[in-house]
Amino acid sequence: MTESNDGKLDSDELERLIVDTIKTVYDPEIPVDIYELGLIYGIDIDSNGKVSITMTLTSPACPVAETLPVEVDKKIRLIDGVTDVNIELVWDPPWSPERMSEAARLELNL
Repeated sequence: MTESNDGKLDSDELERLIVDTIKTVYDPEIPVDIYELGLIYGIDIDSNGKVSITMTLTSPACPVAETLPVEVDKKIRLIDGVTDVNIELVWDPPWSPERMSEAARLELNL
């Protein structure tokens, strides 16, 4: 891993680790990870390792609305270099299938 002169992970490397971790989280009703589904709207990392994630769910009535953001939070906290995590669940803009990656579309035969 690339470290800066002060021993901290390079922010690009840390973001890659965060994305890789998010890709291990799945919506239980859809066999595609939440990153490829387009549920992650933003990842911000400050110079102290605090991570802010802006995300949504496929619908406000999603049965995992209470647990999915918590799972993302817990997994990101386990990454070396992350000092804190803030998950912001948003509904605007609303999620739609157009937000899915090409890989997700292929997986779901869309």
